[in-house]
Amino acid sequence: MAVVTIVGSGMMGSALAFPARENGNEVRLVGTHLDREIIESCKETNQHPKFNRPFPAGVKYYQIEELADALFGADMVIGGVSSFGVEWFGEVVLPAIPEGMPVLTVTKGLMDTPDGKLLTYPDLWKAKLAELGKKLSMNAVGGPCTSYELVAHDQTEVSFCGDDLEVLEFLKKTMATDYYHISITTDVTGIESAVALKNGYALGIALTIGLNQKANGNDELHFNSQAAVFGQATREMTKLLDFQKALTLNNLCVGAGDLYVTVYGGRTRLVGILLGRGLTIDEAKAELKGVTLESLVVAERVARAVRLNIEKGILNAEDFPLLLHIDEIITQGKPVNIPWDSFTYRESV
Repeated sequence: MAVVTIVGSGMMGSALAFPARENGNEVRLVGTHLDREIIESCKETNQHPKFNRPFPAGVKYYQIEELADALFGADMVIGGVSSFGVEWFGEVVLPAIPEGMPVLTVTKGLMDTPDGKLLTYPDLWKAKLAELGKKLSMNAVGGPCTSYELVAHDQTEVSFCGDDLEVLEFLKKTMATDYYHISITTDVTGIESAVALKNGYALGIALTIGLNQKANGNDELHFNSQAAVFGQATREMTKLLDFQKALTLNNLCVGAGDLYVTVYGGRTRLVGILLGRGLTIDEAKAELKGVTLESLVVAERVARAVRLNIEKGILNAEDFPLLLHIDEIITQGKPVNIPWDSFTYRESV
């Protein structure tokens, strides 16, 4: 049995308490400074406010001021913050974690640099650790997994990535169950890029749902257009994984799987549908007030890096018509006008 401390009681971090506890481990769930009401509710009911079933018996709950107690004697830490908490996690949580302890983060995203590079969050945290003169094993989770379906024990396949296979084997042994299936890989850039890149593209596919609802009514479903954008999204993700020097079949499959599940549920789908119906990006954000929209931030960062590399002659604009249009919608407020013909190709074999 291991002691697992989860920092961040959002939906995904909290969902991981289920396989961790059901695998026989001691689980300690720590809320951030933004999670006080969640932790109080968990203490009172043993259930997360957004889940429809209680936590397994024995999960322990802590406020952020009790972080030191929650970390004492722990064997691993799960970082459960959103991408908006990346800097906070680096400033507050990493310094408190005992030297050498493995960290597994669920935070999906990329950060663009002024020279057009795309950095993973583990890259950023490693840089922070170097500043602190501290050594921790930074690992991450990637793959198609929604929190509420993990809680429901739906069969789930994910990848744990990190620098050390022995550490990854320990993390897998600690977390794997008969419904939570884990691959392991040392390709951190590949997995983390794949699961971040899908964000903007999932929004792009959801645009077609809104367009069809606008044209035909909300009850009529159409899949040709969704499939067409899904295919183009996969093509562009392939180019971007190649740009990241991380194009492998496994990485592409993880990204495509995550793309699929994101289209069929979650906040990105809602934004895309609203935009497809004709709302502007500002109107869509107002409609979803209070909903965390990480996908928009990630899509904007990736597009900004792509545009910079197009200017440098490293990438070609004709390879990214979908991403560039999504960026126009998000950053320039342009109406939805999917560039269908730019998705076609002429090939002789």
